[in-house]
Amino acid sequence: MKTAVLIPCYNEELTIKKVILDFKKALPKADIYVYDNNSTDNSYEIAKDTGAIVKREYRQGKGNVVRSMFRDIDADCYILVDGDDTYPAEASKEIEELILSKKADMVIGDRLSSTYFEENKRRFHNSGNKLVRKLINTIFNSDISDIMTGMRGFSYEFVKSFPISSKEFEIETEMTIFALNHNFLIKELPIEYRDRMDGSESKLNTFSDGYKVISLLFGLFRDIRPLFFFSLVTLVLLIIAGLYFFPILIDFYRTGFVEKVPTLITVGVVAIVAVIIFFTGVVLHVIRKQHDENFEHHLNLIAQNKKR
Repeated sequence: MKTAVLIPCYNEELTIKKVILDFKKALPKADIYVYDNNSTDNSYEIAKDTGAIVKREYRQGKGNVVRSMFRDIDADCYILVDGDDTYPAEASKEIEELILSKKADMVIGDRLSSTYFEENKRRFHNSGNKLVRKLINTIFNSDISDIMTGMRGFSYEFVKSFPISSKEFEIETEMTIFALNHNFLIKELPIEYRDRMDGSESKLNTFSDGYKVISLLFGLFRDIRPLFFFSLVTLVLLIIAGLYFFPILIDFYRTGFVEKVPTLITVGVVAIVAVIIFFTGVVLHVIRKQHDENFEHHLNLIAQNKKR
């Protein structure tokens, strides 16, 4: 059984050596990969001198790095962790056991149930984590505690079937939704989170990255739950049409005349558009079901190739 530790790295010269050494100690038999993402400091050289397998990813963004890692590396267990030394390497042993024993396809290192809110000093990050968690759990009827953690474990089947579309930090949200949508086995493991050391700066931009995460969330909601999504749009349009139509109807019963003909025509158009949108959702729902059946077949092929 082979375990690979995957460390995306961008300007982490202050911490990358410690992260590598900590994981070498926690998982002495694992291969440790560092993919440098155009660092302008000495991260690449330090990682190489510390004994990691170091490669370069020239397309900027964490999503691009993870995509290359998942394509390049074959293993039975994958452990993905940030290079900023905010996650405990000691937790990786339990993550590895859960993956290799087939008890999970994705293990989430749950920061939010332990020390995250005390350690993290960026107030809007805390609020953003809570908002995204609430939205995903509501939309997908789930109970995930930490949506955007940077420490996770994955099975071979998950990694080789995950079609990554994110380019940057929204990758964590995409992973969670993909696992929920395709019924992968998810386990959460509470871990101790520690804030960045002095001099080490976060690459996250609270507002721009938060906007990307929310946009991704609603885009995936539309694509994954099309009937529900387009039914909601239909309902909103019908409510708007009803608000304008019923006063016209009341006036007609009272006077026998329709005084607001242009408004009535507009209401009729909105109602027709609402019906078209609803049936669009029905068609996309059928296509989505066919896609899910094809995906299950794809998973079976991945499992067979792994056995060979």
